[in-house]
Amino acid sequence: MEKAVANKDVLIVPKKKSVFLRLLNQWELQLMVIPAIIFIFIFSYIPMYGIIMAFKDYNIFKGIAESPWAGMKHFNMFFSAPEFGQVMRNTLVISFLKFFIGFPAPIILALMLNEVRNMVFKRVVQTVSYLPHFISWVIVSGFVMSLLSTDNGSLNIALEKIGAVNEPISFLSIPKYFWAILVTTNVWKDIGFGSIVYLAAIAGVDQQLYEAAALDGASRFKQIYLITIPSILPVILIFMILAIGNLLNAGFEDILLLGSNPVVRDVSDVLDTYVYRRGIQHSLFSYATAVGLFKAIISVGLLTLANFLSRRAGSSLW
Repeated sequence: MEKAVANKDVLIVPKKKSVFLRLLNQWELQLMVIPAIIFIFIFSYIPMYGIIMAFKDYNIFKGIAESPWAGMKHFNMFFSAPEFGQVMRNTLVISFLKFFIGFPAPIILALMLNEVRNMVFKRVVQTVSYLPHFISWVIVSGFVMSLLSTDNGSLNIALEKIGAVNEPISFLSIPKYFWAILVTTNVWKDIGFGSIVYLAAIAGVDQQLYEAAALDGASRFKQIYLITIPSILPVILIFMILAIGNLLNAGFEDILLLGSNPVVRDVSDVLDTYVYRRGIQHSLFSYATAVGLFKAIISVGLLTLANFLSRRAGSSLW
């Protein structure tokens, strides 16, 4: 009898199933993943063969395999190029401006919308803020050019009406205005769509926490600071990791369209537009591949570092 009782008190740990058995038991779910795996393999992994071009003097007639090896030649050419410093400066400045202004903007909008009690007004604001995300950069750039045009541009007309300027200003032709225009346009375009995830995270916060805080006399600002933000912090950290990993992706379509004027190239030329100009327009395929590979390596390093630091805060991608 004592032996039986003793056996009841023993904690029996079930054996962990092997990976093969788990996949076999979940074959219906795994079957659904196969198309996505095939898609990623075809369009993400097979094209990685082209990275070899960065280490060769690629000849379009010989192909990648038959082109002669060049080693680190194209990397050295990029690092010693006269425009290297300018391109890196523009990339980092624009990326950091988008990060420090564009990253917190959806969070602030989500927190503000969460405090709105008039549901009609809330839905209108959400709809209006979401719409720009679904508009292509070609159309958005057209809006911006029309708004800032020296010929009947709304902003110039308003400035002239209030007496701020005597003659129209060509904003898109003045380098000192370009970064502000670019970042503002990006925030306006993406702020609404980015707030969707944060609103969903806020909706999952236990309402009893707010009721308890209100009974203790906490104001709405204190409730946001002490309850809402800590509750959605894991989501914020995940998106921050992804944003840091994309720091060198300063933009392509927006800069290519808004910064097409050669006058502002000194402040608009970033790694992506530089790769496009050198690789596509000048047919320097190996050189452009080397620059793109350099950017990818730095991005992976930043992503790994951000994930390592975020893991210490209790949230990470892996």
